[in-house]
Amino acid sequence: MKKISFVIPCYRSEHTLPNVIEEIRDTMERIGKYTYEIILVNDCSPDHTWKTISELCEKYENITGIDFARNFGQHAALMAGLRSADGDAVVCLDDDGQTPADEVDKLLDKLEEGYDAVYAKYEHKQHSTFRNLGSKVNELMTRMMLEKPADLYISSYFAVKRFVVDDMIRYENSYPYVIGLVLRTTKNIANVVVQHREREEGTSGYTLKKLLGLWFNGFTAFSVKPLRIATVLGVFSACLGFLYGIYTIVKKLVNPDVPLGFSSTMAAIVFFGGMIMVMLGLIGEYIGRIYISMNNSPQYVVRERIRMKSEKID
Repeated sequence: MKKISFVIPCYRSEHTLPNVIEEIRDTMERIGKYTYEIILVNDCSPDHTWKTISELCEKYENITGIDFARNFGQHAALMAGLRSADGDAVVCLDDDGQTPADEVDKLLDKLEEGYDAVYAKYEHKQHSTFRNLGSKVNELMTRMMLEKPADLYISSYFAVKRFVVDDMIRYENSYPYVIGLVLRTTKNIANVVVQHREREEGTSGYTLKKLLGLWFNGFTAFSVKPLRIATVLGVFSACLGFLYGIYTIVKKLVNPDVPLGFSSTMAAIVFFGGMIMVMLGLIGEYIGRIYISMNNSPQYVVRERIRMKSEKID
C-alpha cells in the first residue's frame, strides 16, 4: 500500500485542529487503499496550539508534531513538514478546516492519472475580500514572474509526488516559496474542483505586511525578471531624458526668449531620481538576500519534535 503524508502548518488552531485530524482519519479509513501519517508544524502560535498537537500525538501513533522556536511563516512550516514526510505522496492543507480533507481522494486520484502535482481549485472561495484580493495579486505575480500557466489555479491545498518533494527539500536558502519550488520542478500539474468552506473561527493569519513579504519573496527568490524590468525601465527613462534634453535645446534655439521652465526641470529630476532609487532598492534587496544566505540564516529553528505517542526526538 502506498503511504500518504499529510503536512499541516499550524497557527492559532487549538480549537479547529482536532476536527481536521478526525476528518483526515475518517476519510483515509473510508478510502482504505493507503497508509498515512500526519505532520503538524506549530509556527510558534501564541495560543495553545502546541498543547493541542502534543495531545494529538499522545492519542494517535501516526502523528508527528514539530514546534518552531519562533514564527517563520507558512512556507517555512511547509518545508519542515516536507522534510519530515516519508510518504509516496504528500498532501498539504490548512489547519482551519476551510480546505476539505474529506475530498483528498480527488487529489490522490488525479496523481494516480500521471500528474506530478495537483492543486485544489475553489469555485466559490469563502475568504474575506482582503484575502481574495491577495490571492488575485499572487496569481498575477506567479504568472508574470514564475511563468505559471494561465489556466492553472494555485491554492494552499495540494498534493505532490515523492520525487517532487525530494527536489523541493534540496532548497536550503532562507526564503522558501513553495509555489516556486513546485513550478521549477515540474509543469505536469493539474487542478481538481473542491468545496471551500467558511472559517470555523478566528481570522486569517495573513496581514498586509505578511502578504507583501510573501509576494516579494516569491519574485526575488525564484526570478531575475524584476532586475530585467528595472533595466528596461532604466533604458526607457534614459531615452526619455535624452529626448527631453534635445527638445529643450531645440526649443531654446528656435525661441531664445522663452525661459527654461523650473517646474519641468524639477519634475524631470524627481521622476528620474525616483526611478534610480527604486532600481537601487531592488538591487539592494537581491544583494541583501545573498548576504543573508551566505550567513547561513536558517529557514526555521525547531524547538521540539514529538512522534509516536510523545516519543521525543532530538
